[in-house]
Amino acid sequence: MPPIAPRVRLLAHTPNALSLIYAAFRQCYHAGFAGDMWDRLAAGEIEPDKQAAFVTKILASGHDSPIEHVSFTFAAEGVSRALTHQLVRHRIASYSQQSQRYVNASDFDYVVPPRIAAIPEARERFMSFMAECATAYRDLRGLLETSGRAGAKANEDARFVLPQAAESKIVLTMNCRSLLHFFELRLCERAQWEIRALAGAMRDLCRQALPVIFNAAGPKCARLGYCPESADFSCGKYPPAPAARGGKKDGLLKKKS
Repeated sequence: MPPIAPRVRLLAHTPNALSLIYAAFRQCYHAGFAGDMWDRLAAGEIEPDKQAAFVTKILASGHDSPIEHVSFTFAAEGVSRALTHQLVRHRIASYSQQSQRYVNASDFDYVVPPRIAAIPEARERFMSFMAECATAYRDLRGLLETSGRAGAKANEDARFVLPQAAESKIVLTMNCRSLLHFFELRLCERAQWEIRALAGAMRDLCRQALPVIFNAAGPKCARLGYCPESADFSCGKYPPAPAARGGKKDGLLKKKS
C-alpha cells in the first residue's frame, strides 16, 4: 500500500466536435437546416479555420449553450476519496467510481498531501496511520467473514475505517460548457491542491483535442479580469471586483439599497 501519483487519460470525446459545435451555432442564426449543412461539413466544403473563427466570434458574445452538444470522458486514478467527494458535487456530469463494497481494500494505495510529505516527521506519522488503517480494515474484514459476512458484505462494513486519503479510480463525462465551469472553479488558486491538479491535467487534454473551446479555459478571474471573491478570500492575483473597489457599479448598488 504505497503512496500513489495521479494519472488522467482522455478516453473519448464527441467525434467531429468542432463541426458539430459549428453546426449547432449556425442553426441558431441560419434559416437553413443543420442536417443539410452537416453534409457540407462532412465533405470538407467548410474549412476548419472558418468554423473555428465563427465559433470564437459567437462565444465572445456570451452565447455558449451550443457547446453542450460535445462531451469529454476521462479516466482518473491515483486520486483520493477526498478529491472525488469534491468532484461529484459538479452535477452536470456522469460518474462511474470504483466501489469500496466490491473491491477489497486490504492493501489500499493512498495519496500523501505535499505539505505533509515535505515534513519528515509529518510524513512518517501519516504513513504510520495509513498502515494502522490497513491493519484495522484487514482485521475487521477477517472477523466479519468469520461471523458469516463474506465478500462484499464484509467490505461494506470494514470500509468505515478507510481514510479519505485512500486511492480511488473514477470515470467522468462532462460536456464542454460544464468543463469550462469546472475549470473556472477548480483552477482557482484557492481550490484544494489535488482537485486543482486534476483540473489542470484535464484542461491540457481538452486543449489538445479542441483548442477553439479550451485555449482560454482557466480560473474565473482570468476571464473577468478581476477576482469575484471578497477581499477576505482573494489570493491577490487579480484586483477585487468593481463593486469592492467603490466604482460605478458599487455606487449603483448603494443607490438601489
